[in-house]
Amino acid sequence: MTVSSRNLHLLRLSLRVRPIGTRGFASHSSESISFSVPPEFKTRTPPYAALLTRLDKVREILNRPLTLAEKILYSHVVDPEEAFAGKSGQIRGETYLKLNPDRVAMQDASAQMALLQFMTCGMDSTAVPASIHCDHLIVGHDGAEKDLKASIAVNSEVFDFLRSCGRKYGIQFWGPGSGIIHQIVLENFSVPGLMMLGTDSHTPNAGGLGAIAIGVGGADAVDALTGTPWELKAPRILGVKLTGQLNGWSAPKDVITHLAGVLTVRGGTGYIIEYFGEGVQTLSCTGMATICNMGAEVGATTSTFPYTDSMKRYLMATRREPIANAASAVNNLHGYLRADAGAEYDQVIEINLSSLEPHINGPFTPDLSTPLSQFGEAVQKNSWPSKLSAGLIGSCTNSSYQDMSRVASIVRQAKERGVKPKVPFFITPGSEQIRATIENDGFTDVFLGAGAKVLANACGPCIGQWARDDTTKGEVNAILTSFNRNFRARNDGNPATMNFLTSPEIVTAMIYSGDMAFNPLKDKLIDANGNEFMLEPPQGDELPPSGFQQGDLEYLPPIDPKPIQSAEVVVSSTSDRLALLEPFEPFEGRELKMNVLLKVKGKCTTDHISAAGAWLKYKGHLENISNNTLIGAVNEETGEVNKAYDFDGAGYGIPELMIKWKSEGRPWAVLAEHNYGEGSAREHAALSPRFLGGRMILCKSFARIHETNLKKQGVLPLTFVDEADYDLVNGCASIETLDLLQMLNNCVSGVITLKVTNQDGSEHIIKTKHTMSKDQVEFFKAGSAINYIGSLRRQQHAQEQQI
Repeated sequence: MTVSSRNLHLLRLSLRVRPIGTRGFASHSSESISFSVPPEFKTRTPPYAALLTRLDKVREILNRPLTLAEKILYSHVVDPEEAFAGKSGQIRGETYLKLNPDRVAMQDASAQMALLQFMTCGMDSTAVPASIHCDHLIVGHDGAEKDLKASIAVNSEVFDFLRSCGRKYGIQFWGPGSGIIHQIVLENFSVPGLMMLGTDSHTPNAGGLGAIAIGVGGADAVDALTGTPWELKAPRILGVKLTGQLNGWSAPKDVITHLAGVLTVRGGTGYIIEYFGEGVQTLSCTGMATICNMGAEVGATTSTFPYTDSMKRYLMATRREPIANAASAVNNLHGYLRADAGAEYDQVIEINLSSLEPHINGPFTPDLSTPLSQFGEAVQKNSWPSKLSAGLIGSCTNSSYQDMSRVASIVRQAKERGVKPKVPFFITPGSEQIRATIENDGFTDVFLGAGAKVLANACGPCIGQWARDDTTKGEVNAILTSFNRNFRARNDGNPATMNFLTSPEIVTAMIYSGDMAFNPLKDKLIDANGNEFMLEPPQGDELPPSGFQQGDLEYLPPIDPKPIQSAEVVVSSTSDRLALLEPFEPFEGRELKMNVLLKVKGKCTTDHISAAGAWLKYKGHLENISNNTLIGAVNEETGEVNKAYDFDGAGYGIPELMIKWKSEGRPWAVLAEHNYGEGSAREHAALSPRFLGGRMILCKSFARIHETNLKKQGVLPLTFVDEADYDLVNGCASIETLDLLQMLNNCVSGVITLKVTNQDGSEHIIKTKHTMSKDQVEFFKAGSAINYIGSLRRQQHAQEQQI
């Protein structure tokens, strides 16, 4: 494949920052002494002086006040002149930015495929600091000690693979039991002004510490790991003005559960949510992280907050005082960590924290938001279960010290009145540091005394790793959780389980009633003596008075691990868990012709496209995990789940028909409705369709991460110009592109025309839209982004050898 001189030039721009064989935060000029930190903090501190220099160039070109998100994002642009000059200020929502992220974090389920792809690029080390976090493969059932031991035994091959990759490439390895990726990132890596990528959709959690942290698929992560500029269409900026102060039973979780109801699961797509206003200063750092975490549920690219005193307190409490001092200096001297006066937002929503009441969201979608005062009525009106079956708190969204201390205050009140929970109560600490600290401060004993089951420091039930044995599949029941996502069958594999999302405080209060209509703001409980009483609003500390405890020090990896080139990464040829990747075939150079394998009806998340739960064990084996492709999707023509039909009317499971058509050499397409690929940053939802012969996804609208993942894997993502055209296309219809070659050869943006021929002979000409950038066109031609990056790397390496 011939690589244009333009693309080699762009690669060199990145390599001037991070040449092959070196790594560290993107550093474009010598650091100012005022922002310097001790050596052991350097790889965890953004190069503030260099970012300010870059930002000055951006200001010269744009000549307008900037929001906080713009400052951080634009100061990480590879070449401000190329990105912004001559655009007449039309940047947001229009211009593709080439960015140099500072750091990458990967959780164990997605890290497998990310690293398998990275291995094909032939590098000796990562270009930026990176970390691996073993949190997704631990099943919650019997409690932390037993569950951890069992999960390590079952997943040892995967954990050994990830550990060996860490050794070979110099990547921090946080082993099973160390904690959830987002909590560890907040405790160790997230800092104000940072830009990072994470292979998980809830990576924006780091925005609670003033970072721009974006969830991506593994192929996007490989961009940063190889020092290749990462591309993002400049997001619009949605400003959320916070006034007042939370009080009583209201918690930071209620800010985002309320906002989800306002925006819906699509309302944040294409936006960064930036919080501002006097109410921001009243929030804890971990409370802001909770709000940013669940911003993923409204489709936002990420969320962030300006620098606050609570961020400084948190940095100091987590043993990062030099970074806190540097951040304070860069903000006080240059205002880098706050929006400019007069900065304009594309949209503004105002929330009065003083009048915000608790909210409960669900079931089956995180944007069905109901104020607590109206929830009892909603339960009755919608015939939701009247009784609660379980309460679960923790997860990456709500497992901070402040969360746990406020919950403990509720549990202590109930104990004093002789009241025990009416339903099972599960608690998931977010990290070993949180586990050790709440144990040290007596909270764990309080929870265990109430009959709670404390699970391992891992994702557990939040992502479907819950071996639940108190219900049967198909049994309708309701659970209350402090999690972030509640799609059907997500938590326990039971499509009839209704997960209602709320704050950990409300979950805890309601387990003592067992009644879904219970409102602790006005309803009473009965104590052991038969007397009525009301729970007092929860109280808790923002940070532990005696400091954070580190716990088991064996979990702590070296701060700045060096690559060991002699380290061996072993992938057995007979393994059913891991398999090396074969490159996808490049584009054939002619118009595409394919058949419609499936028309999807309604919501189709990445959980529907590539189920988690028991399938997580195959994350490193593309062929095996592809057997779950779209098994949760509903066939629009028949209403059946996991059912598709061949030309002769024979029915198959959806992946079975994909496999059959692939063996017959028949490319296929899938049609879908709105927000296709909503949810987790699950790149297998793009990899598996590509592996099984899929060439096009045509829908009414995409979720951001999934659309990008499809582009990275050489699948053509298109949307209808006229959504009504969805109804013109039937299963097994033939689809031909008429002007794809023109677009690919000339990088023409906008419309691609399709000719559709249904089995009944009816023909239609349909207009569709694409959003591929020039680089994404090259990915498509090469067969995938990894093919393209590998080719660039090989050419660049050959040039270096000749010098």
